[in-house]
Amino acid sequence: MSLPSPVTSDRDRPTKVDVVVIGGGIAGIATALELGERGNSVAVFEKGIVAGEQSSRNWGWCRRMGRDPRELPLIEESMRLWQQMHQRTGEDVGFRECGIAYLCDSEEKLAARQRWYQNHAQPYGLSSRMVSAEEANALTPDSTVPWLGGLFTAEDGRAEPVLAVPAMARAAQKCGVKIFQHCAVRGLQQQAGRISGVVTEHGEISCDAVVLAGGAWSRRFCHNAGIGLPQLTVVNSVMRTAPLQTGYDHSLAARDFAFRKRMDGGYTVAHATLSMADILPDSFRLAPEFWPVLKEEWRDFRFRIGQRFVDEARLKRRWELDEESPFEQVRILDPKPIASIQQAAMHSLKNTLPAFTNAKIEETWAGVIDVTPDVVPVISPVAEREGFYLATGFSGHGFGLGPGAGKLMAQIVNGETPCVNPEPFRYERFFQ
Repeated sequence: MSLPSPVTSDRDRPTKVDVVVIGGGIAGIATALELGERGNSVAVFEKGIVAGEQSSRNWGWCRRMGRDPRELPLIEESMRLWQQMHQRTGEDVGFRECGIAYLCDSEEKLAARQRWYQNHAQPYGLSSRMVSAEEANALTPDSTVPWLGGLFTAEDGRAEPVLAVPAMARAAQKCGVKIFQHCAVRGLQQQAGRISGVVTEHGEISCDAVVLAGGAWSRRFCHNAGIGLPQLTVVNSVMRTAPLQTGYDHSLAARDFAFRKRMDGGYTVAHATLSMADILPDSFRLAPEFWPVLKEEWRDFRFRIGQRFVDEARLKRRWELDEESPFEQVRILDPKPIASIQQAAMHSLKNTLPAFTNAKIEETWAGVIDVTPDVVPVISPVAEREGFYLATGFSGHGFGLGPGAGKLMAQIVNGETPCVNPEPFRYERFFQ
């Protein structure tokens, strides 16, 4: 896939900083930017490249709509930060309030959207609104499907993943944050019962706090440190078209497709619901924790057992800090996209909206999404390891939530009054 905009690594590695951030995805970079703006000395260590995994491979949607109610205050904060991101970074990250629509072709789907609107959008005062059949069809004037209605949020938007996170990283560097790519953190150091530093593949660095924003790698890192983290992964497949004149500026999810317009004039397209859930060794270990969500959401996944099971089983679950770690053996997760899922999405899109009939697929890719048992992220200290914090498990919601999550994480690390109630994101909720 197209690589994210390059970030230049810093050369001189400090011997001590206030905070080490592990992971150069949007959660880690947003946290580092917030900490750097507050005057903290920060070093970010990324085993591959900034935004090399899911942070550059997602749909690029920035939405309030359809979220778990526990995320709503955080996405409101995040959207305020997205609106300022051009000025904050000095770069165009592609953020536009284009509007997002969920359109329904069945009474069952429409009723589900209506329940979310009544139970969550209205109580939280969101600008989302239900649209009539007439309005829904006006949003898609060429549709071959007569929509029954839908949900629309005019202030929801989009940004460019391959541009946004690198731009935030460069802004963080201007604040004094040091970023080191191709440098994996192997593990934690402790002294007198609290975090005192980390061991990287290139040596040790002292610090007062560590934020792990390792995405799909967080569980493996935590396991080696003796910290339990219930987390599984799914593979989501995405594609982009060549520039195309369609008349669609808003983003849309309906039937089996979802799309957003890109800055290059093409569209990012994906299946509206389906992802691949590879059966891995951890799938068996964590089956009891994840059974409730799988029982409810199984229609959104295809399941398979194959090469990823073997690949995961071969990676170490335990290692010494003077040994090569799994993060050095696999620098970037780069799964193959699931062709059948992509074909179903494009077939549905072209059959539903003739404006896309001549869409030419220029590129396909896939990303690995880290998921928690309640499909809500962890943004939290870990009480059993004083000075250790987690920002992970974003469950496919991380790009939109990223700026707000970084702000909340920085506030927690610094002991500030948090911008939103952090209780829903507590690590300990999984063990109560």
